[in-house]
Amino acid sequence: MPHVEIAYARPDKQEIVPVVVPEGTTALEAVKLSGIVGIFPEVDPDDIDMGIFGKVIKDPGAHQLRDGDRVELYRPLKIDPKQARLNRAKKKS
Repeated sequence: MPHVEIAYARPDKQEIVPVVVPEGTTALEAVKLSGIVGIFPEVDPDDIDMGIFGKVIKDPGAHQLRDGDRVELYRPLKIDPKQARLNRAKKKS
């Protein structure tokens, strides 16, 4: 049975939850099995971006996990990175 990790972070708190899942478990199923929603109630597994080691998964409900995978849950960006860079450049001038 594959051992995987589910990771989520806020500025004030980070968690990596280890989970043993049945063979053929998808990323979405693993997130639901992990209980991470109990730690971070704001997480909606059906409507959050996910990735494996920094690489975005387009369809978490179909992506089967392998032993050792770390599923990362991504918070929405507060500001577009390009806009943030532009704002910093304007402050320096």
